[in-house]
Amino acid sequence: MISSAVDFVLSKIDRSVGTRSKSINADIQYELPVEAVTEAIVNAVAHRDYTSNASVQVMLFPDRLEILNPGKLPVGLTIEELYYAHRSIPANPLIADTLYFNGTIDKVGTGTGDIVELCMQMGLKQPKFKQGSGFEAILYRKNFSNHPIDQAAIQVTPQVAPQVTPQVKKLLSVLNKELSTIKIQKVLELSDSKNTD
Repeated sequence: MISSAVDFVLSKIDRSVGTRSKSINADIQYELPVEAVTEAIVNAVAHRDYTSNASVQVMLFPDRLEILNPGKLPVGLTIEELYYAHRSIPANPLIADTLYFNGTIDKVGTGTGDIVELCMQMGLKQPKFKQGSGFEAILYRKNFSNHPIDQAAIQVTPQVAPQVTPQVKKLLSVLNKELSTIKIQKVLELSDSKNTD
């Protein structure tokens, strides 16, 4: 179940394939750290509330991965502590023991801190942990706001907008009126025929 959820996420996110310069296997890098995705899903399974009929949900959006489980933080553990190594307080000790003996978890309270560190090392926005009716881990993907072209567009927009806005306002004021091309040119303060095409 855990590996199927991880495989689902990896099949839907961007990946790059490197060269075989270091070994016969080409290096594959995903846009989210595989270890962080795996850890977040393992945590959701290990710490969920098994008395609830709700499921662990793994949802992928263009800008983030959300993993929700019907569970609550153990008493004495805060959201702030999750960003660093903290004491291990398994919500389901029997499941935690099974995952530990299977080699899936280490039971030392470093999982959520590792998620944060792995994402930050890749230059991603810091993951977020939230407690509501259930527990939620959010891993942020590289999205278009990090792209240099979009940054340029964001910087240019304030410079262009003041020049365009007065003409757009004038155009909107004449749209409801039937005016000749010459009158429209006059209202919009356009002086040559090139602007009328």
